[in-house]
Amino acid sequence: VQLQASGGGLVQAGGSLRLSCAASGRSFNTYAMGWFRQAPGKEREFLATIDWNGANAKYADSAKGRFTISRDNAQKTVYLEINSLKPEDTAVYYCARRAGSIYSSTYYYLPTSYDYWGQGTLVTVSS
Repeated sequence: VQLQASGGGLVQAGGSLRLSCAASGRSFNTYAMGWFRQAPGKEREFLATIDWNGANAKYADSAKGRFTISRDNAQKTVYLEINSLKPEDTAVYYCARRAGSIYSSTYYYLPTSYDYWGQGTLVTVSS
């Protein structure tokens, strides 16, 4: 399984971005997916996760309202839309595949619940 994140870049505060994460390999549509971010000097932060068929999504409190996760199983792609960007959103954004276990389903907000990671895409928000 390989995950390729894209869509990051330099954007002004107040703008929007849609990040994409393209998956290769089989069984994409049987796994939940997630997005995290990591700012310089900070720990990796959970943002959102979406289940295998896109019917349910969960968000970190910090992501509710401005972040939207979605997926297209036909395209083997998961998306993260970010609106009203702020300078504090500056970070490397990572997509990841959530492991198929009860632990991972329960602790969906922990990086250890994810078994495959993309390389990250940098989002820089200027004020």
